[in-house]
Amino acid sequence: MKILMVLTSHDSMGDTGHKTGFWLEEFAAPYYVFKDAGADITLASPKGGQPPVDPNSTQPDALTEATRRFEADEDAKFQLANTHTLADLEADGFDAIFYPGGHGPLWDLTDNADSLRLINAFVAADKPVGAVCHAPTVLLKASSKQGGALLAGRRATGFSNSEEQAVGLTDVVPHLLEDAMQEAGALYTRSTEDFAPYQVRDGLLITGQNPASSAPAAQLLLETLASD
Repeated sequence: MKILMVLTSHDSMGDTGHKTGFWLEEFAAPYYVFKDAGADITLASPKGGQPPVDPNSTQPDALTEATRRFEADEDAKFQLANTHTLADLEADGFDAIFYPGGHGPLWDLTDNADSLRLINAFVAADKPVGAVCHAPTVLLKASSKQGGALLAGRRATGFSNSEEQAVGLTDVVPHLLEDAMQEAGALYTRSTEDFAPYQVRDGLLITGQNPASSAPAAQLLLETLASD
């Protein structure tokens, strides 16, 4: 079982002067769900090398069992510091692709040609595609096997408008993900409470709403692989 995890290379929160990147929990929790299931994990990012971690995700109130495990895992830290460049990879040889979130993907993965090439190849090969929190932005311009919009008529979730408002970034992000997913044709659903775990599977498409959904979404991807 070989899983490709794709992280952002973008580190600036618009023109605010604040840093962003990937959200540590959204990487660490799925990473260990996959690793503990025996998966061979490959990490990639648009620029390769060390992807930027959102500094807010390393604050004490954001740390979890998975992030603490990562901080003590020298092999995982080395792997993260040496991600493959997205342009160098092909879908062949991988069984699934998974995108951790953080605000970074909104800027550098929505329109990324190599990311879209990979997602379209996974979809065409009937392989699972997963994304959590802000990372479902990578699906907005992806294509279905029939050539239409991947999200059109599909049940999916992602970081909600009310959650973006709660973190005070509604006027900073390049687009509100909930709105953008609906504009792309998604049948957007969400949890009844902000920041509660919520994940959705529609065929081979798996999405999670927020950081708390990252491990359950990864587990749902594993279940999808097992049932395929």
